[in-house]
Amino acid sequence: MKLERLRQILETASGKRIAVAGDLMLDEFVWGKVGRISPEAPVPVVEVTGESFYPGGAANVGRNLREFIKHVTVIGTVGDDTRGHHLLELLEEQGIAVDQVVVDPEFRTIVKTRIIARHQQVVRVDREEIRTPDEKQVAAVSARVREMLPNLDAFIFEDYGKGFLNPDLVRQVTADLKAAGKIVTADPNPQHPVKWAQVTAVKPNRTEACHAAGLPLTDPIDPPMEDKALLGAGLRLLTAWDSRMLLITLGEQGMMLLERNQPPHHIATKARQVFDVSGAGDTAIAMFTLALASGATSIEAAEIANHASAVVVAKLGTATLTPSELIASFEDDHCA
Repeated sequence: MKLERLRQILETASGKRIAVAGDLMLDEFVWGKVGRISPEAPVPVVEVTGESFYPGGAANVGRNLREFIKHVTVIGTVGDDTRGHHLLELLEEQGIAVDQVVVDPEFRTIVKTRIIARHQQVVRVDREEIRTPDEKQVAAVSARVREMLPNLDAFIFEDYGKGFLNPDLVRQVTADLKAAGKIVTADPNPQHPVKWAQVTAVKPNRTEACHAAGLPLTDPIDPPMEDKALLGAGLRLLTAWDSRMLLITLGEQGMMLLERNQPPHHIATKARQVFDVSGAGDTAIAMFTLALASGATSIEAAEIANHASAVVVAKLGTATLTPSELIASFEDDHCA
């Protein structure tokens, strides 16, 4: 893609309005250094030097979008607890609308704590509660989305498998979004079977795609265009989910884009350094959706998502990127 075209897409993107629905989390990073092994057990002792907190899960998708657009809304549930209020404060500080977030006193806010020493993740501690919204809550969320429709350009389902995106909610919301002609994308979870019927695009990784297609997981083939298992899973999912396109992320192999009545298209990875893959999928679905909503072709949108992911994996923590960093990535590619 030429740089002039990228700038044109980003200029159009700045005025878009996107909502993200899914499992909201608080990401906590405990930074430290390892100087010795514990005398109590053969494990490293991490001397803590600092802590960082970021919006995680579906909230991180919103955070990625906010770097490029002013109007982002997140939809989900947090607990009426210290961590839940902290997450809402972080989102509000970043200009992300939280008026559609349900504060449930009976729910415990999902928190993922990662302990990092010498640029390596030592351990991750998850505090989570899997809860599916009841019929009344599904109706309430659907009603709120219908109210938002006139002011939306696109909608993202971000499924971390913690229960918020149950099949009834997805079906009702998707029907309203499709009737209104909105772009709808989904980032699925292999442990949470939801039929993503009639959405614009779904973005699984290779493992998720094979699992959802009911095919055994095999080792990746290089080059990916000769990976029969990958291509077979993709074609099967296009039919099963009745979606317009499928963007399968392949880690170090880049991405594979599949569309109805079009040959598969492989996008090679742009990552030059990989420090932390935390949240890379969030960045990919955010940028792919934003690009589609801004008039990019499917291949252009995939290229933008691929470059964006390459930038964030070179950072530590649940990272985002800026428009200038995205442009710089494309500039490096042109100069290479």
